[in-house]
Amino acid sequence: MTTRTLLIGGARSGKSAHAEQLALAAMSAGKQIVYIATAQIGNDDGDDEMRQRVAHHRARRDASWQTVEEPLMLGDAIARHASAQTLVLVDCLTVWLSNLLFAEGGDFPEIGTIAPPDCFARERASLLQALEHAAGDVILVTNEVGQGIVPMGAVSRWFVDEAGRLNQDVATRCERVRLIVAGLPLALKG
Repeated sequence: MTTRTLLIGGARSGKSAHAEQLALAAMSAGKQIVYIATAQIGNDDGDDEMRQRVAHHRARRDASWQTVEEPLMLGDAIARHASAQTLVLVDCLTVWLSNLLFAEGGDFPEIGTIAPPDCFARERASLLQALEHAAGDVILVTNEVGQGIVPMGAVSRWFVDEAGRLNQDVATRCERVRLIVAGLPLALKG
């Protein structure tokens, strides 16, 4: 039986570290680990802080894990790599959602309606379908972004709303959901 697990929490709550601990336990039980990283770093984007975050995550991963960098077509990557012999660890859904929002490089208004890029609905549906049909264990890391104030700006509000909707839809497809706070997991489901 395959198990899908969603790990949700705030920034720096310990979600990724907990996911990696679960992956190491699965590896001890004979599973191969496929780590799907959703962050995308351009060589000329000047985002040194994000580069450092990615380097930190890379340094923590076990050298035997297969890493797949997939910033947009997450459903396809899960479908391709999930098997009875593997555990797929996805880090993270909110970075992926941000990638989708800005995939076509459009400008967004500060006030008014946000029209998501054409790829948004297709890739979101592909992810949910891949989770429903995953042939192996999957762990998904995501941020809880809806517990703060309502952000200013239409695109920020759209992102918070869509992250909340995505987290709800993913949680319904997972057998286990854990809230991570201060590095401690709290069982919400399963």
